[in-house]
Amino acid sequence: MAAQLSPYRLGKARDLYNIFNAFNSFSYTLLAGSIITLFALRLSATSTFIGILNALVYVAFFFLPLGKLLARRFAIIRIYSIAWIVRAVGMAPLLIAPYLASTGQSEFALQLTLMGVLAFHISRGIGMIGNNPVLNDLSYGPDRSSYMTQIQVINNAVGMISNFAIALLLGRDPPLFLYAVIIACGIIGGVASGFMLKNIPEPQVNVHKSTEENFFTILKESSKQPSFKQFIVLLLLLALVSGIARVFIVVYSREVFKQDDGMVSLYAVFGGLGSMMIGFIVKFLIDRVGAKPLFICCTIISLISMIPVVLFPAGAVDNLIPVILYLSFLFFIMNFGFIGAEGIAQTYFLALIPEKYMLDMGIVYFFCFAIAGSGGSLLAGIFLDLCTSFNLGIFNSYKILYGILIVLTIIVLLLQRTLVLLGALSLKSTIEVLFSLRDLKAITLLDRLNKTNDSQEEEAILDALHDTPSQLSIHELLDRVSSPLLSTRQEAIRAMETLPMLTGDAEKALMNDIVNNPYTTAYISARILGKQKIFSAIPLLRELALSDDYMLAGEAIIALARLGDEAFRPQIEKIISQTTNPRLIIMGIEAFGIYHASASLTILLDILRNTPVTTTYLRDEVVLSMSRILDIQNKFYALLIKFLEDPSLCATLALDEAEAATEYYKSLHSGWNIFRNKERFAHSAAQAQALQPAVAAYIQGKGALFSRWIWELPDTLVDPTTQMVLAETVLDTELCSILRLQLLISHWGASKLREWSETA
Repeated sequence: MAAQLSPYRLGKARDLYNIFNAFNSFSYTLLAGSIITLFALRLSATSTFIGILNALVYVAFFFLPLGKLLARRFAIIRIYSIAWIVRAVGMAPLLIAPYLASTGQSEFALQLTLMGVLAFHISRGIGMIGNNPVLNDLSYGPDRSSYMTQIQVINNAVGMISNFAIALLLGRDPPLFLYAVIIACGIIGGVASGFMLKNIPEPQVNVHKSTEENFFTILKESSKQPSFKQFIVLLLLLALVSGIARVFIVVYSREVFKQDDGMVSLYAVFGGLGSMMIGFIVKFLIDRVGAKPLFICCTIISLISMIPVVLFPAGAVDNLIPVILYLSFLFFIMNFGFIGAEGIAQTYFLALIPEKYMLDMGIVYFFCFAIAGSGGSLLAGIFLDLCTSFNLGIFNSYKILYGILIVLTIIVLLLQRTLVLLGALSLKSTIEVLFSLRDLKAITLLDRLNKTNDSQEEEAILDALHDTPSQLSIHELLDRVSSPLLSTRQEAIRAMETLPMLTGDAEKALMNDIVNNPYTTAYISARILGKQKIFSAIPLLRELALSDDYMLAGEAIIALARLGDEAFRPQIEKIISQTTNPRLIIMGIEAFGIYHASASLTILLDILRNTPVTTTYLRDEVVLSMSRILDIQNKFYALLIKFLEDPSLCATLALDEAEAATEYYKSLHSGWNIFRNKERFAHSAAQAQALQPAVAAYIQGKGALFSRWIWELPDTLVDPTTQMVLAETVLDTELCSILRLQLLISHWGASKLREWSETA
């Protein structure tokens, strides 16, 4: 398709097709909507006749093969256009039906109505051979599902407006000739839409090649796929339920609640509103979450929409206001669910079948709709007349009918659960998206991102996506990772950093970036690979830890630490000891803290010993990294902030820590309990008593007491390496002069006493 229509021509074709759909929807509402059912009821049609009349809607699909045969000789757009003009003109017999009815020839008027509707749908069926190929071509691109849903939104919006106009025209008791005026307007709109079709580009589908293969051979081959067979069964049931539920709700309003034509047309407006709203919702979500979960959600709503028909109390039938509210809601929710399910079913089907079978399998799809819809409509009409003949009453007849439909819908839901995902999210994930303001905001940003042509706006949206992390944005972010603009690439990669997880394509893109884009965005990609625990990147990160790009080398070192690459830790020690780059040293120091290996305490102390007194920021990094290894980082960080505000408080802060820990010990081990267990608490009590004098001596440069105190800690509290390193450190006169270190080790001793207090 990329070679068939340029972006400019595709945009023009879409605009023209949108206008065609507006005229087409206007015409269809006036010629084949609920107005035809209302017209037939005014002519005293029975439920069986209404069933036959609505079954003709599906007859159109049986004439698709004839359209396919014509497509072997004529252009598809030509067939589509002429058929659309002929279908509108075919409704002309209905223009004289009101006159015949007024002269007492209602039977003849009904026959003409049947003939006109039949001609309309036969021509429609022939022309529909062009529907799928045209729609398939015009919906090409990443917004395929979204554009297909946009067509549905246009149709529903125009249909709703048309129904509202009909409701205003018909009023309470309209004359029959007014129906003729409305149908005449529909014919004019239909002819206009047919002429518009002539300007749509011819779809790039090889009809001749398609017809060389036997239709039944293609069907047999497709039927071997379990997913295809399952979908066809599901489609048959859905079309049957939808064909009955939506059509007979019009008759239900007239016969059960005695609503006039104008009111029923007004309810149809609410039905159109429901169709339009689900269209907007599906358009907003389908490209992000996929067809299957939305398909299931719409079917659940369809099921819920029929429950009120079964539960509505007989005593409320004559209450005007409740009935109006009830029927308005019923039309809205039923169209919301069923129109949504039908539209998504077609989207799912187009994704399920191979493109080379598009024409033939499109016929199969519509055949299923025809068989189920026409059969269901006819059987429902006969069923209602039979119920009436058995004196069940029209109210109870509809309860039974919709009860059966509810059971069939439950079967549809059970079948939907096992459908192939086709790249969609799970139902659970989709529901989480629907109730997540963050994901919904991200979808809005992604829609804006796809529409913008301004690089500055693109960067602003990517920056907003960084603050609105959502897994749904991964595809668009990957597109921007290869942008020719550095700032766009940088913002796209930054936005990927906040995602909950990465896809395989994202991992590959980031690894390509750290190889191909040093000194620019590579360091961000390396950081993400470490945060996301992408272990397959370890060999590459090891190489890049030696890169001349110190930002990349530093992030590679930290990434390896996050990935737990212990084998590379000695190499990091070597890198840090040889470099003079402060940033790289800091990143190495941070990596040691992430490794959380007590063996790294020695090299951190060496860095601290060799760091000039003026390089305070480096000393801060070292003691914070040590605090992380010693498992006291959170509390020590707050203590360090107090120290930095006033370094003269170092001794006071250290002694306060020791005193507070000693009092904590005493609060837990005092009174009768410690008296009864003197031997058990003797060691810990002695250590608690010795902590304050040991810390006091240490901050004065005399570390012997504190060293002994550390050595006497039990093995259950401290590992041997940490014990040895810290016991020797407090004796080191050079290190003793470093106030940050004094505060760190004093706080560590206090924390160990607190821990001992809780376990002694």
